Amino acid sequence: MTDFGKIYTEYFSDVYKYVLTLCRNEAIAEEVTQETFFKAMRHINQFNGSCRLYVWLCQIAKNTYFSLSNKQRRMAPGLDMDIPDLSADLERDFLDKDEARRLHSLLHNLSDPYKEVFTLRVFGELPFSQIGELFGKTDSWARLIFYRAKKQLQEAMK
Repeated sequence: MTDFGKIYTEYFSDVYKYVLTLCRNEAIAEEVTQETFFKAMRHINQFNGSCRLYVWLCQIAKNTYFSLSNKQRRMAPGLDMDIPDLSADLERDFLDKDEARRLHSLLHNLSDPYKEVFTLRVFGELPFSQIGELFGKTDSWARLIFYRAKKQLQEAMK
């Protein structure tokens, strides 16, 4: 682990894709990913090997993104964020812009881990096994949480 350049080269693309699933903005994903590796480099001695290095980096990335997001919300409280494009069963709800805003708001109001699992699955198209690993859980757990999140959104949209 002494050669951080190898870690950067091996994991940058995967961490970037993960962050992109969270924010749906390439510039922000690039910035957050760079900050993630900077933080990881500074604190590599705190990595204890209890999880895969990729999972540890994604946790740093997630915390970095949420910190940045919260900071931006405090600085510009009235601005709406871009509404991401959903797929699968909820695609038809995006035909109407008002419905899209409503669905985005409902997704934003889901509690964790439902919001994050749903986002990773729909936007990031991550497999359940990888989502489960990010949370330190099984793929069955990820499937169940995704199913419950989807049901909550469908019920709220009625």
